[in-house]
Amino acid sequence: MTTTSAVKNRDDIGVIADRYRADFPILEQVAPDGRPLIYLDHAATSQKPRQVLQALQHYYAADNANVHRGAHQLSARATESFEAARSVAADFIGAASSREIVFTRNASEAINLVARSWGDANLREGDEILLTVMEHHSNLVPWQLLAQRTGCVLRHVGITETGELDLDDFRSKLGDRTRLVSLVHISNALGCCNPLDQVIPAAHASGALVLVDACQSLAHKPIDVAGLDADFLVGSSHKLCGPTGMGFLWARESLLEEMPPFLGGGEMIQDVFLDHSTWAVLPHKFEAGTPAIGEAVGMGAAIRYLQAIGLEAIQAWEAQLTCHLFDRLQAIDGVRVLGPTPDQQPERGALATFLVDGVHANDIAALMDASGICIRSGHHCCQPLHRHYGVTASARASLSFISTFEEIDRFSEELASTIGFLREHS
Repeated sequence: MTTTSAVKNRDDIGVIADRYRADFPILEQVAPDGRPLIYLDHAATSQKPRQVLQALQHYYAADNANVHRGAHQLSARATESFEAARSVAADFIGAASSREIVFTRNASEAINLVARSWGDANLREGDEILLTVMEHHSNLVPWQLLAQRTGCVLRHVGITETGELDLDDFRSKLGDRTRLVSLVHISNALGCCNPLDQVIPAAHASGALVLVDACQSLAHKPIDVAGLDADFLVGSSHKLCGPTGMGFLWARESLLEEMPPFLGGGEMIQDVFLDHSTWAVLPHKFEAGTPAIGEAVGMGAAIRYLQAIGLEAIQAWEAQLTCHLFDRLQAIDGVRVLGPTPDQQPERGALATFLVDGVHANDIAALMDASGICIRSGHHCCQPLHRHYGVTASARASLSFISTFEEIDRFSEELASTIGFLREHS
């Protein structure tokens, strides 16, 4: 694999980064040496364009009011913007209706909602949930708590030598007791894109439902829930160029209708009596209390921003960047990248998680930060996966459509220098 083909096609894509970087004020910062700040931690949280910041500012400056409850003009405008964001989210993933979009604080809360509502109501002792060893803690811990409450059994699919989902292991563990398969679409550590087109039909054939954690894929490639034929899908605003504290659950309307409320309080009710209550229609049945209104408006603005660029164009540009990132990392002595290469899996995520012989990931990240380059180090909320590899931490560089070939070059040069320094002084 070489970078030649990637560079050759840059003009065909129109160099997306050059067009849109000016929208991101945070990139105007400079490193201590006067060079531009380089942010390569997009898998942890994305940066926010001016259009999102302006949407937040406008809501709080011009429309700030509670939604669904007031008859005055501010409440009407706030409600309109809030529900417009729901419609935008529904359109973004191809949902049949905005009633299928439940706003949550984040993807973690969305998974907890499914575990508490659908899980508590439907799972019994001996029922099985099939997960994978590559899951983010957010897609492990809620099911562990559910297993403690109900006695259901958790099983975990392994990975191949190349860091991809082991489909043979998946098929061997999928059985007539499996009630749910819950897995990440693109791994935040391995970068592999799981073959949902094989996983979901097999799960449905065995009578199981499927939950997809799409946090690492929604901002990078088109997603169509109807085409996927999933049952649940979760996403997070802060990985979509939107505000923190906002996410969503998508589920088929028939499932949501059957599921009991997750939290009780205002907004999620129809009528309240002293001894009982009735529930509001979808999706409000699952949205107790005053929601994160400004954050929802901001997420709506972020999704519209991504749609204007085009997910296909974003995916194509990031694929070229990822090839270049792997080329540069593989040229550094002692660096081992986890997960499949772009040659092995062209649809993999735009990130590279790596280990360096004899050097701790945290030391690498700290010295890189001193040079104005922001990368991730640690277990990336994937401790079981790191135990699988026999390590406690790794380093990760993750890309976005605003990343550039020049940033990757500077990162790789600084990384090689940093590794040499740490080895010399160890």
